[in-house]
Amino acid sequence: MTDTAVDTLLVVSAHAGDFVWRAGGAIAAAALRGERAVVACLSYGERGESASQWLDGKSLDEIKRIRRGEAEAAASALGAEVEFLDLGDYPLVESREAVSRLVDLYRRVQPTVVLTHTLRDPYNGDHPAAARMALEARVLAQAIGVANSDGSYPGKDDIIGAPPVFFFEPHQPEQCDFTPHVLLDITEAFARKRAAMECLPAQKHMWSYYTDLAVRRGVQLKRNAGPNLGLHHETMGEAYMRHFPQVTSVLS
Repeated sequence: MTDTAVDTLLVVSAHAGDFVWRAGGAIAAAALRGERAVVACLSYGERGESASQWLDGKSLDEIKRIRRGEAEAAASALGAEVEFLDLGDYPLVESREAVSRLVDLYRRVQPTVVLTHTLRDPYNGDHPAAARMALEARVLAQAIGVANSDGSYPGKDDIIGAPPVFFFEPHQPEQCDFTPHVLLDITEAFARKRAAMECLPAQKHMWSYYTDLAVRRGVQLKRNAGPNLGLHHETMGEAYMRHFPQVTSVLS
C-alpha cells in the first residue's frame, strides 16, 4: 500500500552523490515547501566515485559504509528521505529485479514528480542506465496487471498516475544532449544544498563546480524571467529537461 498523502518528489540517483550535485536545490526547495522528498540511490558509488577511499586502502565494505553515511547526512541536510538499493556501480547493471524493486518504490511513494539522469552520458554509463530503469519502472508501476516484486498484484490505490519526469543537469551537458527546458530558482534552498555538498568530502572538487554552476544558472533564470536590466542579484538556479509533454489548460 502507499505511504504518502502529500506531494512527493522522487529522485532516482545512480550513485550516492549524484542527487546532491544535480538536484539538491530541487530537493531542498520541496522540503521547504512542506512536501515529501525521497531519494533512491541505486548504488553507493563505491567503485567509480570513491577513489580517495581506495587510495587509503579501505575495503569495499568499508567504502560502502562511508558513502552510505555521507549520503544519509546529505539527505538529512536537504530535508529528504533516502533509500539504498545497493545494485553496484561501474557498471550499474540493468535487470528485471532492479526494475521490479523500483516499481515497488514508485507504488509505495506515489511520486507527483520524478527527477533522474539524462538518457545520454558518454562519460558514465551508470547514469543513463539509472534513467532507463527509472522510466521503465514509472510505466510499469501504472499497470494494475504488473505484479509487485513479491508476486502479489497491486490494488487500484497502489498503481501510480503519470508523474512528470525531469532530467537533471549532467556534469558535461554539451556531451549529453542536455538542453535546459526549465530553470528552477533555488535561491532560498541553496544554503541546504551547499551544506549537503559538504557532507561528501570524497568529491570535494565538486563543491565549487556546482556552486559556480548554480550562480550561472541563476543569471540565466533572471534573464528569462523579466527585463534584462543588468542589475546585480544573488539568484541561484538549477537546470532541468522535461521528458514528457507538459499538460496544461493555460500556456505560461
